Amino acid sequence: MKKIVIAATVLATTSLFAGANLAACAGCHGANFEKKALGQSKVVNEMSKADIVTALKGYRDTAGFGHSAMKASMAGQAKGLSDADIQEIADKFGK
Repeated sequence: MKKIVIAATVLATTSLFAGANLAACAGCHGANFEKKALGQSKVVNEMSKADIVTALKGYRDTAGFGHSAMKASMAGQAKGLSDADIQEIADKFGK
């Protein structure tokens, strides 16, 4: 039953965004971006909108925005995001 509720939450959240696949994001960051990904990242829903935009564009537009495995993973996730997708994520989850 727990998996069904989580899946429904992820699908409902994901359906808000036409271009962004938030199901992949929710796997590490939580459905409401409330978790530290891999126990290391910042909690996204505690970040400012501007910081979210900067981070996602940095991951998308540079070769991994650093050299850790987590940053390389984020680069792979962010590469398909448009500027509009990034702004939608920031508006939805940022402060």
